[in-house]
Amino acid sequence: MSTNSYWAITLGLGLVVAIVAVVLLQLFLNQVRRIERDAGAVWDAAQLVARNTATTWMLDVTSDRLDLLTEEALRHDALLRGGSTAPAEG
Repeated sequence: MSTNSYWAITLGLGLVVAIVAVVLLQLFLNQVRRIERDAGAVWDAAQLVARNTATTWMLDVTSDRLDLLTEEALRHDALLRGGSTAPAEG
């Protein structure tokens, strides 16, 4: 084989390697874009969950106050029925 043949083979292999590298990099770029898009969707969903659960700490206070309100309503009911104004048992 002549030197020109070796050069042609080397350039051909280099071109094949370059094309394969471009294809692989494009596939990688597409995957990165997909991951970024999906991560953005997860982030948006997490923000919605955070917004919807931001006040859950108040549920304990709400429960306590609801118990007091129920107790008061039962006292009013007992008073209106002609009973005692003593706190309801329960």
